Amino acid sequence: MSAAGPATWVLLRGLMRDSRHWGTFPAIFQQRFPAARIEAIDFPGNGALYRETSPARVEAMAEHARAALARRGCRPPYGVLAMSLGAMAATAWADRHPNEIAACVLVNTSLRPFSPPHWRLRPAVWPSLLQMLLKPPSALEVERRILQLTSCTAPEAVLDDWTQWRQQNPVSSANALRQLAAAARYRAPRRAPPVPLLVVNGAGDALVDPRCSKRLAETWGCPIAVHPDAGHDLPLDDGDWLADTVRDWLAAR
Repeated sequence: MSAAGPATWVLLRGLMRDSRHWGTFPAIFQQRFPAARIEAIDFPGNGALYRETSPARVEAMAEHARAALARRGCRPPYGVLAMSLGAMAATAWADRHPNEIAACVLVNTSLRPFSPPHWRLRPAVWPSLLQMLLKPPSALEVERRILQLTSCTAPEAVLDDWTQWRQQNPVSSANALRQLAAAARYRAPRRAPPVPLLVVNGAGDALVDPRCSKRLAETWGCPIAVHPDAGHDLPLDDGDWLADTVRDWLAAR
């Protein structure tokens, strides 16, 4: 890895989200790493792959990302920045193929066996999530609720795009449940994967308890960066802070 960081950065989103939901963050991140190639990957069942069946296991999501990068002509080692469910896939990837990961940034994730279920998904959001899965309101109302759950800044300007994407590439209830089941089933290694790791979270996360990231960093003995008030969708709430944090972490290594 050069002083400028990995030659390729891979971005992995979370539950029922796709590469478009990174919004302006890839451009922001590119400014900090101008020589890097930025690759955002959709998991099966989401985005351009919405007609495909979502994997039932997180490990299969990691293998999908590896295969997608190979098809694009990208070669490891990679930098991986991943959030939520995507960060679980990044963990599985780093554990299975550590030689392929030059830097791994885990954003607002939650992992068994380190955190109890009521931390990993706050009970207050369960009824809303179930309603959206089993009896969803309009596309606009679903996206408005997701925005309220995941963002502390809640910029309504994103709702038009989010609603259009949901209408164009709807994630089926079956795929959403498969993704939830994969996240619930995945069990991370007790020891940190042997790769450079940074844990990042937002103290204002209303979806996943911030203690999940804190406990993970403590158990694995890796650094943690905490945004004082950002929510679950930290790249949306403060993409500049996230990009700066990754850049500064790599520079200090």
